Amino acid sequence: MAIAAAIPGLNPVQLELARIEQDALRLGAIAPAQGEADASGAGFAQSMTQALLRVDAKGQDAGERMAAVERGESDDLVGAMLASQDASLSFSMLMQVRNKVVGAVDELIKLQL
Repeated sequence: MAIAAAIPGLNPVQLELARIEQDALRLGAIAPAQGEADASGAGFAQSMTQALLRVDAKGQDAGERMAAVERGESDDLVGAMLASQDASLSFSMLMQVRNKVVGAVDELIKLQL
């Protein structure tokens, strides 16, 4: 949260994406500290980072399409709305995955106590 809080101009989606990225980095750092520095930990962190980048790209594309329609440069309102819905659903799915992973890590931490 420190990185996201340090950047004042982020919109809510960008702020949440920054939080997810920080959580992915934190989860990637947990495995080596516990002696499990195998390829699966790095693979998971890399997969989360790639998913985060794909969701961000969809959001940016949808924003560009909507802006083009608003400026009158494009008449593809249906395509812009579909891109916006696709970006929204992708973000919601990413948030659900993040919540499940964070919940699983919290359960693992409780088990180790």
